Amino acid sequence: MSKVLVIGAGGVGSVAVHKMAMNPDIFSHITLASRRLISCEKVAESVKARTGITIDVAQVDADNVDETIALIEKVQPKLVVNLALPYQDLAIMDACLATKTDYLDTANYEPRDTAKFEYSWQWAYQDRFKEAGIMALLGSGFDPGVTSVFASYIKKHLLDRIDTLDILDCNGGDHGQHFATNFNPEINIREVTAPSRHWNNGEWVEGPALSHKQVFDFDQVGEKNMYLMYHEELESLATHYPEIKRIRFWMTFGDAYLKHLEVLQNVGMTRIDPVIYNGQEIIPLQFLKAVLPEPSSLGSTTKGKTNIGDIATGQKDGQEKTVYVYNVCDHEDAYAETGNQAVSYTTGVPAMIGAAMMLTGAWRGEGVFNIEQFDPDPFMDMLNKHGLPWQVKELDAPLAF
Repeated sequence: MSKVLVIGAGGVGSVAVHKMAMNPDIFSHITLASRRLISCEKVAESVKARTGITIDVAQVDADNVDETIALIEKVQPKLVVNLALPYQDLAIMDACLATKTDYLDTANYEPRDTAKFEYSWQWAYQDRFKEAGIMALLGSGFDPGVTSVFASYIKKHLLDRIDTLDILDCNGGDHGQHFATNFNPEINIREVTAPSRHWNNGEWVEGPALSHKQVFDFDQVGEKNMYLMYHEELESLATHYPEIKRIRFWMTFGDAYLKHLEVLQNVGMTRIDPVIYNGQEIIPLQFLKAVLPEPSSLGSTTKGKTNIGDIATGQKDGQEKTVYVYNVCDHEDAYAETGNQAVSYTTGVPAMIGAAMMLTGAWRGEGVFNIEQFDPDPFMDMLNKHGLPWQVKELDAPLAF
């Protein structure tokens, strides 16, 4: 049994802490910290009501390394689970280095002033973490996270060689709002408006954002328009599975969402550079975030399901084969269990499982690791047991696009 410090009290942090409390044999003591103490207290009240477990709460500015160090030294956790903003990854990693504490996150670092998604900044910590004798596990969410574990599972059990890999992320939920994002609006919009990129024959192919659309029929959701995007797991998968000739990431968007986003872009509300308003410097996208619905408030109204998975084509026993590994998650079921919708649930549960892998010693190493570098089997087993069961289907042919 181990102490854990979770930083970040949004929807993902809420789900992760609820699920940790449901596994007291692994997580003996939980502290939840955030910039806003009231957010932690609300989660703690829900955890107590739903599980009977009391967790500690604390206030911390995760941008302040010294403040985070002081909190780690006070709590003495075996693991810090970073579910705060991606901008804060490096500061929290610095605090973990200073205290020789293991680290886990769900999204790679990106600078505040540039929508640039890459692992270089965090991979640069490899030698320092190894010398300190501690472990960092990067990207233990769903995508990145589970989708990378799916790829490892496919390679271990279903295909001898993977030639092409497509990650398909479908949110078939309806929250009843004219325009809202299912996770942090600032991070979501930066991601969606970035140029598309995919890996093809050893190089990156880049194109305009949302310019390549396909239609796919998702199990339990139906036909949806999905768009080629860049996502950080493409970089780590291309690095750790160099045999794969093509890796792509697709995400579904409704027409209403895209129309609202187009208008917001056209009027400058998605800009991440500062503008002067009433003598003060503001970031338009941060102001937009402040007026949009808080994602954690959408749980009670969201209905429908998510469907996220990997389609891989390659060789098995000398024959070409295409397999599809995916999970379907119901928004209403997720809300009933944790008080959060499925987008938070599908990220928070894998964060808990990744933490369990580290705390139990199922996954162990010194240095900085991506999730696909470990044995997928114990992680896949926990997915089935803790709310994210997966399915495997063999398809008749590779994707036609």
